[in-house]
Amino acid sequence: MNISANKEEKTYVITIDGEIDASSSIELDTAISEAIKKGERKILVDCAKLNYISSAGLGVFMSYLEDFEEQGIKIALFHMNDKVKSVFEILGLVDLIDIVPTKEEAEKIVE
Repeated sequence: MNISANKEEKTYVITIDGEIDASSSIELDTAISEAIKKGERKILVDCAKLNYISSAGLGVFMSYLEDFEEQGIKIALFHMNDKVKSVFEILGLVDLIDIVPTKEEAEKIVE
């Protein structure tokens, strides 16, 4: 699993490549935490190469929901495959986190 992050013109993009399980969820937590510490308010998560997420990975996103709301941070996940998206749907996270098909749609959400 590899997570990379880079600042683009108007957004901060976190790219996930591989599987997020209990051990690798720490890397996801670190990437989101660093974005917040840097003062980023528009975060996009590219899930095109994310092929599995465990409950620990989902827990990382859930643990930041209150921070996002309190600090005015907008986040959107995009390019998520149906298998991974179904896990978010089963737990009702699609009602709490924006998940869209394309980067362009994600950018509009965080504007």
